[in-house]
Amino acid sequence: MKKNINELIQELVDRKEIVLDIDGQRTSKQHAKNKKTARERLSMLLDKGSFIETDMLIHHRAESFGIKNKEIPGEGVVTGYGFVNGRLVYVFSQDFTVFGGALGEMHALKISKIQDLALKTGAPLIGINDSGGARIQEGVDSLHGYGQIFFRNSRSSGVIPQISVILGPCAGGAVYSPALTDFVFLVEGISNMFITGPKVIKAVTAEDVSSEELGGAYTHNALSGNGHFIASSEEECFEMVKKLLAFIPSNNMDDPPFYNSGDDINRSDMSLRYIVPTEGKQSYDVLEVIKKIVDDGDFFEVHPLYAQNMVVGFARIAGMSVGIVANQPKVLAGCLDINSSDKAARFIRFCDSFNIPLVTFVDTPGFLPGKAQEFGGIIRHGAKLLYAYSEATVPKINVTLRKSYGGASVAMCNKDLGADFVMAWPQAEIAVMGADGAVDIIFKKAIDAAADPSQKRKELIEEYTITTTNPYEAAKKGLVDMVILPEETRLRLASALSILATKQDSLPPKKHDNMPL
Repeated sequence: MKKNINELIQELVDRKEIVLDIDGQRTSKQHAKNKKTARERLSMLLDKGSFIETDMLIHHRAESFGIKNKEIPGEGVVTGYGFVNGRLVYVFSQDFTVFGGALGEMHALKISKIQDLALKTGAPLIGINDSGGARIQEGVDSLHGYGQIFFRNSRSSGVIPQISVILGPCAGGAVYSPALTDFVFLVEGISNMFITGPKVIKAVTAEDVSSEELGGAYTHNALSGNGHFIASSEEECFEMVKKLLAFIPSNNMDDPPFYNSGDDINRSDMSLRYIVPTEGKQSYDVLEVIKKIVDDGDFFEVHPLYAQNMVVGFARIAGMSVGIVANQPKVLAGCLDINSSDKAARFIRFCDSFNIPLVTFVDTPGFLPGKAQEFGGIIRHGAKLLYAYSEATVPKINVTLRKSYGGASVAMCNKDLGADFVMAWPQAEIAVMGADGAVDIIFKKAIDAAADPSQKRKELIEEYTITTTNPYEAAKKGLVDMVILPEETRLRLASALSILATKQDSLPPKKHDNMPL
């Protein structure tokens, strides 16, 4: 006999209750590990009451290894859409309490469908990863599922922002989806990412290593560079995700969000005169410079623990979102090396993909010398930085704070790499190399022949500095557009960004580029 409407509704309620874990058994297991559930995580991320779930009642089709009649509620992943501060986002959150969050055919289908919707409607995709990996019982169907996700990650790149949040294990092939996304967030003591786990490494190489040391939040933020942000708790992690979203547009056709905090465009800070020493060998923290220039001193640093000789991150100037790239003189004297080149190049390409202007603060003596760098491919990695800046068509502004030497001077987006404006502080030194090294090469015979070689060398260094390395020589040749007072940097940047808002530039027609990877 056909069921009446009340019976049909009760059947729907019963089915949903299984997926939602109304009795709390699965939830308690997750809490026992000091972890939030998949739905609790979405509640922390999304505006209250905004989440709409999709494919809640999907079911697997696997038949082998005793899985045919096994109930896997929601297929181990929660998918849908909602809003973050009023902006549409698409989300998936893997549920470790259901079959270890293992990815099978239908699990992957749910994620793929959300990826497709995000791409079609031009909204960010946020994936929360907490999974034991591929569902072995489904064999090749699991591999097929991963391939479908990776393909969509790649096709969506540069079209919509893709954000990965690692809140549990993420192992084997599963790590490649986060690696293909734009930003990866990890939490101390909870997140793990690795291709092969500690047991496999022990069996193959006899190395003893813990999961945390091998693939924990600190490892990937400070050593491998696979992680962009590190948080101490899940709550802090989601607040960081929300902050990131506030700086970036929803897709590559949108402008970045504008937010006027009321910070005066004309505000000047005389302390900027004294932060950057005129003496080239003295160190300082470039973050102090950045924070005194941007709106409300609010700088959201990306990769803060990795390749610390380079600083990258987001800020606002006169309400406009900007991507900031800066040498950090207090680490390796601000030299460029393999990791810092990779770090900056990737960040530059993200900003260019999503119409975010680039502001570059320069203070570098050159590329880091040494066998390790040469054998590691510094030529190829340094070329990535050159390529990324040259390829970028967004507004590009260079502010030379102090040293800008040799190939690194070009690599940090000088006029030749398409900088729309090059500004320099009075202490800027722009040359092939510093006066010390140049004098030793150019005037070696004169110094050796002098009655007092030390005094002669000192005089020649002073002369070379006056005639060659100061910013006015570059300004004479049009390679520096303006030499400015340090305290007026904010005003000059705000003005330049304002007039460059209508900049139009394009690349030659091509299928795609061939970046030196």
